[in-house]
Amino acid sequence: MISVKELTKRYAGIIAVNQISFDVAKGQIVGFLGPNGAGKTTTMRMLTCFLPPSAGTATVAGFDILEQPIEVKKRIGYLPETPPIYPEMETAEYLKFVGKLKGLSGAELRKRIDYVCERCAVGDVKTKLLGKLSKGYRQRVGLAQAIIHNPEVLFLDEPTAGLDPKQINETRDLIKGLAGDHTIVLSTHILPEVEQTCEQVIIINQGKLVATDSVRNLQSRARGAESVLVEVAGRNGSLEVPAVQRKLEQVSGVGRVVCKQQVDSRALFEIESQKGRMARGDLARAVVESGWDLNELRPAAMSLEEIFLQLTKSESAATETAKKESE
Repeated sequence: MISVKELTKRYAGIIAVNQISFDVAKGQIVGFLGPNGAGKTTTMRMLTCFLPPSAGTATVAGFDILEQPIEVKKRIGYLPETPPIYPEMETAEYLKFVGKLKGLSGAELRKRIDYVCERCAVGDVKTKLLGKLSKGYRQRVGLAQAIIHNPEVLFLDEPTAGLDPKQINETRDLIKGLAGDHTIVLSTHILPEVEQTCEQVIIINQGKLVATDSVRNLQSRARGAESVLVEVAGRNGSLEVPAVQRKLEQVSGVGRVVCKQQVDSRALFEIESQKGRMARGDLARAVVESGWDLNELRPAAMSLEEIFLQLTKSESAATETAKKESE
């Protein structure tokens, strides 16, 4: 649905986006992740044909952003960080205006207005001035205008910026509900948003592509070794945590054991195996044969925040090294 090849944008000698390439499949929600100033918004503006690239190319819904920008715009919905609304217009009036710009008319336009008002939960403010709405409602109206023409692809730039926790959850649920009907590219620097909403992650830093994969695969790649959580309980109402830790450390293939939590006679350990080793079976046997209860054994996933910091730190360090070598 989206194919990006070596896309680049330069401003007066500054490279804002540097030869990034990635693909997005139909119906996916993809998180476009990076710190402020990483080049996310610039990339979104190129893909939505608001900015021409300096080099490279991209296709959206099968159309080239340079050669067929009008066809691209017909097939996309775009919600910038600040919703493009007119404060003096009423909600329904504004959606009618946007629908006409997108080529809708008559019964089809009325049907789409009713649909997006229900889908985005703005039906109760149809006759209210946009300038009088709360930020949460303005964000929903912005999303409604983005989908009014039923586009194949949605670009959402920081869709929950400035919202309170309740509004953030409502907006996330709304975005997840749109998946399948639309391919969605969600630009944000809020890590939990990507983790809870997106299937695939694209991470950029300093204008360069750092990683593109599913959250699960990124967790495996970032770890480089299997990491599991093991909860052990004592059978007589007490547990000697140091003794359990020593026993787990003696298991073949185990690289590191850390006690994460202890409550009464239960303790939770995070155990990292040596690279290329799978120690789950041996760990389970060691616990049971030592006379303890094995309450739980499951994979320990890295948070997206840990992955993001690891990847962007590595990229920044590599850039800094390259600069020093060139001086």
